[in-house]
Amino acid sequence: MERTTCLVAGGGPAGIVLGLLLARAGVEVTVLEKHGDFLRDFRGDTVHPTTIDLLDELGLGEQFAKLPQRKVTSVQLPLRGGMFTFANLDHLPGPHKYVAMVPQWDLLDLLVRAADAEPTFRVLMNTEATDLVRESGRVVGVRYRTKDGETGEIRAELTVACDGRASTLRAAAGLSSHSWATPFDVWWFRIPRNDTDPAGILGAVAARRVAIMFDRGDYWQSATLIGKGTDAELRQQPVGVIMASLAEIVPWLADRADAVRDWGDVKLLDVKLDRLDRWYVDGLLCIGDAAHAMSPVGGVGINLAVQDAVAAARILAPALLAARVTTADLARVQRRRIVPTMVIQGMQRVLHARFVAPAVAGELDVASVEDPPLGLRVFRRLPLIRDLPPYLVARGVLPEHAPEFARRR
Repeated sequence: MERTTCLVAGGGPAGIVLGLLLARAGVEVTVLEKHGDFLRDFRGDTVHPTTIDLLDELGLGEQFAKLPQRKVTSVQLPLRGGMFTFANLDHLPGPHKYVAMVPQWDLLDLLVRAADAEPTFRVLMNTEATDLVRESGRVVGVRYRTKDGETGEIRAELTVACDGRASTLRAAAGLSSHSWATPFDVWWFRIPRNDTDPAGILGAVAARRVAIMFDRGDYWQSATLIGKGTDAELRQQPVGVIMASLAEIVPWLADRADAVRDWGDVKLLDVKLDRLDRWYVDGLLCIGDAAHAMSPVGGVGINLAVQDAVAAARILAPALLAARVTTADLARVQRRRIVPTMVIQGMQRVLHARFVAPAVAGELDVASVEDPPLGLRVFRRLPLIRDLPPYLVARGVLPEHAPEFARRR
């Protein structure tokens, strides 16, 4: 049996950011990551301005800028009459008026290197938290299993579940949640990108076809929306139908008909939208997707989770240093983060109902029209309406800043 002050389950962006910030406060932190590395494709690779601001405050901005990345400043829709710029980020406040598309493994490696410089931080790879350890009704740590099959316990003053939407620790705690029906799932795959292709984020909407393409330099990280629960049925078709249907609404993709060669190249995201009623029990706090699974609409999940981690570190560091974390302390974290979560999830629910569901059902066709629909033209001409969605996606509500103890100049 081992001991630490704060045990973080999950080595994604939220878990590593929380570990780094707490370690800079002098808190002993152990992060468990079930994989041996961070090299997993089609994870959230969008880094929003609030996260880039945070990296600047942590003294990591210059190193981040050297990572391979594409800076996305606009969202475009292909119409029969040409490309229509639906949203532009150049009206955002602050120094970073773009969303950076960065391989998540590069970002995590950068954060872990910074955390490793702190004497109170350690990360255990190939180690998965499998259950909670309780004493007298309080969570006092976790049971774990390594890739080699070894098992053990790590005791902690506080355990933080950052282990995603399928959180093992969230389930073990028996926390109740509210979920909302989602009308779609997502297929992720890659398409080669040519230098003559448009840049930025492209959205394509036609009868029963909805696609989003993220500019990654030499390829498009591409998503096609499918009806909820239809994955198994649709995979009975030849895989070539994916590119054939995309080429119908994005004609310049016609020369890449063989880009997706096998169904193994197509990864399924089972879309969920839910939120815990209470994010904590005595000795355990859930943040990020473990507390609120987000829809991929807007690509906000990772950045919202990072914001949770910053708030948690700022609020909990003093209590952890004193080894006296109470449920009142954990409740403060939820109170701080509940409003941003509710606003973003509310926006996603509206977009699901008004845009995604009709598009997936074949009731919305934008790509076949010559000119933008009247609603889109009005949207572009009213600054307040035009700038609000990009602001909510890029900067969010109540953005968090690095606490003073974690800042580096």
